[in-house]
Amino acid sequence: MGDLADILKVGEAGNPPQERMLKILVEACRLFATHGFDGVSVRDIAEECGISKATLYHYFADKDAMLRPLILSTTQAIFERVQAGINPADPALLQLRQFMLETARFFQEYRLAWIASSTVFWNDPEARRRKERLAWRDKYEGLLRNIIQAAIDQGEIPPLNVMLAARMVLSCLNWLPRWYDPKGPASAPEIAAGFYDMMVNGLRHGPGAALPAEASPG
Repeated sequence: MGDLADILKVGEAGNPPQERMLKILVEACRLFATHGFDGVSVRDIAEECGISKATLYHYFADKDAMLRPLILSTTQAIFERVQAGINPADPALLQLRQFMLETARFFQEYRLAWIASSTVFWNDPEARRRKERLAWRDKYEGLLRNIIQAAIDQGEIPPLNVMLAARMVLSCLNWLPRWYDPKGPASAPEIAAGFYDMMVNGLRHGPGAALPAEASPG
């Protein structure tokens, strides 16, 4: 798993999370992704961290307080990561490929964080926090829609429903962290590249491009 300290938005502005706080979040993230949020207790997290429940409560009031920064951080970080990996001077279809591969790289690095946060994305009762997360999600999806629209405008693909096309791309990508095998023969970006080839050939009404057998998911 990638270093959560690189994407976490916790603590005072501009200050990285304390070492023990980060340790708690890393273990909570792993347990949430593996057993589900409801299947993990505060005691479970404290035991994995080698600390008492009382010590854990010094940093986090409850499980929700651990989960909230994971959800916000992954949602914001994936947009920033993908946006930075796209060259706006490139043709739109190449930008689409960059979007998909950068998303897959993010999932590969922060797989457990994404699984843990995506399963309970809608469950936060606090409207302000939910609105903030949705704003970052909308920026991410908006980036993709703009790329697809540009591909249409540039004549790279025929006119189509941009919203449906974007949702198709995201549906393929968002489930990737759950089923691909990190130890398998194909990396997440290699699988995303296979998705891209099949989608683009399909949009062009050409023959579908299959993922090479040696790169098929394990």
